[in-house]
Amino acid sequence: MSVEIQYEPNNICLLRISGVLQRAEFGAGQSAIGQNIDAGAQPRVLAILENFEGWERGADWNDLDFIFSHGDAIAKIAIVGEPRWEVEALAFAGAGFRRSPVKFFPTNQLTE
Repeated sequence: MSVEIQYEPNNICLLRISGVLQRAEFGAGQSAIGQNIDAGAQPRVLAILENFEGWERGADWNDLDFIFSHGDAIAKIAIVGEPRWEVEALAFAGAGFRRSPVKFFPTNQLTE
């Protein structure tokens, strides 16, 4: 599994996620984004799921500290991946729970 974070112009935080998403690696990514937010950024997150295989089984995914402490600072979230991951990815990203919009796009609509 791999999570790569790149910061692009216009406050875009690009996440490339592949394989099975591990809880520890995801937590490290959240910490990095949290530090960026603490420095004054209001990122627009673009998460690209490449060869994505799901989430680590048996991991504690119930930690909502990041959402409560930094979630409102994220301007919007776009997730790009295979359509079979849409429902789970939107739920994982907190669509409907966050103030900011969260949208899913199939891989062939990356430019959207």
